[in-house]
Amino acid sequence: MIKPMIKSLKSIFLSLGAWLLLAGAAYAEGNVITAARVWPAQDYTRITLEAGSPIAYKMSLLKNPERVVVDIENIELNQVLKSLSDKILASDPYIMQLRVAKFKPGVVRLVVDLKAEIKPTIFSLLPAGDYKHRLVLDIYPVKDPLMAMLAERDSASASTAEVQAYNQLPQPQSSTESLPVQQSTNPTLDPVIEATAVILTEDSKPAETSPQIKPTESTSSAQAVAIKEAPENKSIDKNIRQITIAIDPGHGGEDPGAIGATGSREKDITLIIAKKLKAKIDEEPSMRAVLTRDGDYFIPLHGRVLKARKLQADLFVSIHADAFTNPAARGSSVFALSEKGATSASARYLAKKENESDLIGGVSLNVKDPVLARTLLDLSQTATINDSLKLGKAVLGYIGEINKLHKNHVEQAGFAVLKSPDIPSILVETAFISNPDEERRLNDDAYQDKLVLSLLAGIKRYFASNPALAKTKLAMQ
Repeated sequence: MIKPMIKSLKSIFLSLGAWLLLAGAAYAEGNVITAARVWPAQDYTRITLEAGSPIAYKMSLLKNPERVVVDIENIELNQVLKSLSDKILASDPYIMQLRVAKFKPGVVRLVVDLKAEIKPTIFSLLPAGDYKHRLVLDIYPVKDPLMAMLAERDSASASTAEVQAYNQLPQPQSSTESLPVQQSTNPTLDPVIEATAVILTEDSKPAETSPQIKPTESTSSAQAVAIKEAPENKSIDKNIRQITIAIDPGHGGEDPGAIGATGSREKDITLIIAKKLKAKIDEEPSMRAVLTRDGDYFIPLHGRVLKARKLQADLFVSIHADAFTNPAARGSSVFALSEKGATSASARYLAKKENESDLIGGVSLNVKDPVLARTLLDLSQTATINDSLKLGKAVLGYIGEINKLHKNHVEQAGFAVLKSPDIPSILVETAFISNPDEERRLNDDAYQDKLVLSLLAGIKRYFASNPALAKTKLAMQ
C-alpha cells in the first residue's frame, strides 16, 4: 500500500520538476517586443506595443506628480522599447515624456509622465490583420475635450442672446448737446456660435428647385451646380438654424484601411477628402462641419456615432475608399443602414469588412457606455433610414457625374458606423483604391476637389427638399 503511494508521489514530483524546467526555459527565452507605436491626438493618446506572444503587464496610476507606470513582464529591454521615448512629441496634449528602463530581471518598466490628470485604459488585443499580439495603453483626459467645446459653444451662444436682447431695448432720445461719440462694436461671432438658433421659417426655406442631373452632362456639372446653389449672401440670417454635418474619415491610427498597389492608405486619403469637404461646408453661411477625427488616430465605430450625436449633427457622412480582390473592380458607391439584411452580397461583404475595423484599430471590450447602449439598442430607425436613403440618392446622383458608379442605386447593409437612430447617415465609397487607375485619381488634387463639390451639391440638394428641424439637446449626462 505504501510502495504504490511512494511511486505515485515520485511520479508527481518528477512531472512537477519537468514542468518547472519547461516553464523556466520559457521564461528564460521570454517574449520580444517587435514594434512600438504612439498615436497622439486631442481626443486621446494611444501607446501600442506588439509582440509574438501575449504581453503580461501590471499598471498603476501615481500622483504628485501625475504619472502612469506599466511593468512589462517576461521581456528584456531592447532597441524597440528604448526608441519609445523618442516617439513622444512635445505637442502631445497629455504626455510630457516617457521613460523606459530595466526594472528587474525579466521586467521592463515604462513611466509615462503626464501634463494633466488623466484616465488610463489598458487592454490586450489578439492578432488581427497584419498585427500580432498587442498591448494598448490609452491616455484619456479627465475632462472630455468634446464636452468642453460644447460647453464653450453654449456659453458663447448665451452671450449672443444677451447681446441681441440688449440691442432690442428702447434707446434713449438723442440730445441736442454736442457730445463726443464713442464707437462701440459688437463682438465678432464665430459661425459655430450661431449653431443654436431656431427652426427654419417659411420665408427662409432653401429653394426646392435644384437642377436635375442627366447622365449625359459633363463631369464639371457637379462643380457648376454646387457653385450655382451657393447663396449670394454670406451673412447668417438669425432666423436660420445652422446645419451641422458630421464628416467621418474612415479608419485611422492602428487601422490603415485598404492599401492600394502603390502603397496609398485608405486612412490618409479619407482624411484629406474629409478636411477638404469640411472647408467647403464651412464656407456655406447656413452650414458648419465637424470631423470625427482630424488626425491619424483611431476612433472606434461606436465612438464616431456617439461624437456625431453629442454634437447634435443633422447629417453623418462617412468617407471610405473601397477595395476588392479583383483589381479590375471600379466605381463609386453610397450605402445606408439596413435593419433587414444587406441588399446585395457585395454590400454584405463590405459591411462585414468595415465592421471589422474595431478589431484592427483596437477597442477595449471592458468599457461599457450606457449612452452607446441606448443608441445601438434603439431600433426604431425607419424614419431615419428613409432620410438616409434620400440623402444617399442625392449624393449618388452628383458623384455619378465625375466617376463611374459601381451600383446605380443606394445600397443597404448593417454598417455599425451608420447606426445612429436620429441622424440620417450614409457611407460613401469614393472609389476602389485596389484599382490602379482609381488609386491614382484618389491621390489627384483635382479629382478630390471634384468629389468634394459633388458631395456638397448632394448635401445641399437633400436639404433643399428636407429642411433641417431644430434639434433637441441630447441628455448626455
